Amino acid sequence: MADKQTKARSIATDGAVNRLRFLALTHGRPLWNAAQRVQPVRRRLNATLIDQAIREMPGRPEPLSTMAPYTSWASLTDRTYSGRHLPPVPDQESGRPPVERAADLFTRGDSMIPCPKSTVLFAYFAQWFTDGFLRSDVSEPRDPRRSTSNHHIDLNPLYGLDATATAAVRTFEGGLLKSQIVNGGEFPPYLCEQGKIKPEFADLSVVRFEMLPEARRDTLFALGGDRGNVQVGFTMLTVLFLREHNRVARLLAEHYRDWDDERLFQTARNIIITLVIKLVVEEYINHITPYHFRFVLDPRLSTHLERVPWHRENWASVEFNLVYRWHSLIPSTLDVGGRETPVAETLFGSALIPEVGLGRLFEDASEQRAGRICLFNTDPGLRDVDVASIADSRALQLAPYNDYRAHCRFPRVRRFEQVSGDPRVSEALRDLYRSVDDLDLYVGLFAEEPGSPQAVLPPLLTKIIAIDAFSQALTNPLLAPRVLNAETFSPLGMKIIATTRTLSDVLHRNVPEDPQPRFVSMTWRGAR
Repeated sequence: MADKQTKARSIATDGAVNRLRFLALTHGRPLWNAAQRVQPVRRRLNATLIDQAIREMPGRPEPLSTMAPYTSWASLTDRTYSGRHLPPVPDQESGRPPVERAADLFTRGDSMIPCPKSTVLFAYFAQWFTDGFLRSDVSEPRDPRRSTSNHHIDLNPLYGLDATATAAVRTFEGGLLKSQIVNGGEFPPYLCEQGKIKPEFADLSVVRFEMLPEARRDTLFALGGDRGNVQVGFTMLTVLFLREHNRVARLLAEHYRDWDDERLFQTARNIIITLVIKLVVEEYINHITPYHFRFVLDPRLSTHLERVPWHRENWASVEFNLVYRWHSLIPSTLDVGGRETPVAETLFGSALIPEVGLGRLFEDASEQRAGRICLFNTDPGLRDVDVASIADSRALQLAPYNDYRAHCRFPRVRRFEQVSGDPRVSEALRDLYRSVDDLDLYVGLFAEEPGSPQAVLPPLLTKIIAIDAFSQALTNPLLAPRVLNAETFSPLGMKIIATTRTLSDVLHRNVPEDPQPRFVSMTWRGAR
């Protein structure tokens, strides 16, 4: 009886079409495996499923941005503002609790609710690659409408947002990025000396730099992006891809001896950016989805997708920025070099990386379970981020949760129990909100329950992430049919991209100081 009630609630909440699609993709493993063994069938399924996923919402260009509640030439072209999926809805405050009380819904109790599938490495990677293009304005006074993003997966945490920052981290010899050897491993050079930024790095910046004591400043790495030092997981991924860039540049120099520094650098950069996009599709997105079909970055995919109506210039939306606040993934203490370290001590923790070693850090993050993405599961130290997220969503007058359900082709919910079957959650929502139609988008996204035990994200969050992630990644200019070829990447570069499938592949060819095998995975061992 309970199973029937659960199934009925799922169909009523998700809608028959959404539920049937989900069931088809999460059942019949032998049929999916057979289909994926036939390359023409796999290519067609890959392209069709991606196209259908993105079409669940209207495609870009959005009629509105955060510039104004009406469309203008400026609002359609000025990408220093964020895009927005739905128009602003004013005068919503009467049915909503104060921001501080709504933020209470996120705070973790005495223990973390573990994710059944994800590791801390998944959390690290999610923050690292999304912070490159989901860049809220952090200037004072802060304006939640504005963005400092290039709106592309362009690896700006490593290379910087502009040519000036890129030049500051280049050697201008052999296509290499500046580096140093510490404890036998390759790392970026240090940014500061005696608490002051070195003259050669005067064009670089670090968020919250003024708040850091002199001793901490001297441990910061010189990286193109201003957030490259912000947290140990963020930094270790940036260091890994610095090593990979220099490894690739050296290989290119050996194979193409007539190439100058500029061509070596730009080709290596193209290869590294495309490698990251491939990892996003083939490891990260496949980790998120509970489907038996495994998405691939097929070189022929772009030819098919260029004909679809959503294949437009990238422009990250304010909603996409908001749905990526996955703070509940982060345990209250992180395993760093075998030591339980409070989250606060991992902020600006560059010094921990040479001390522990890159390989050990990746394995530690892969062995530790992440938290489940849900309410009542965020470390209290991250409360201010939830307060700011709710405050920003209200300042921008984002439409309520139910409006976004309808926009993403889900039925509107009528009761709080349809948002979550967990009595603690549904009762807390009922206590704070006048009705389910008043529910903040930010709260509703994380109040939902996953569609199955194998799912990392709840249904509405999954759909928004899939739509924006696929449409932002696959419209990258490096993937265009006339660009994704040996002329752009070199035959060697095409081979490197084709033979790289996981973060583990990248790590194990970049730790000569510690070459032992390491377990590197976004998926927890116990979930395999």
